[in-house]
Amino acid sequence: MTTLAGVRLSQFRTLLHDEFGEIRGRSLARDHVFAELGGRSAEQAIEAGIDPKRVWEVICQAYDVPAERRLGRD
Repeated sequence: MTTLAGVRLSQFRTLLHDEFGEIRGRSLARDHVFAELGGRSAEQAIEAGIDPKRVWEVICQAYDVPAERRLGRD
């Protein structure tokens, strides 16, 4: 089983695009502000040094991504 331990930025982007589509995923990462990330967007949070794994977890929770899809496509 794959885990999100040590998710790299490229993996984060793949997960985001697979779940939301490239255009919506890019917009979500840039425009949606998450209180759980200190009032930052996903992009801002990652740039501030927050682990992409944590950012992905926050997005999944906020958008009710089912557990079976949180690790990406098989």
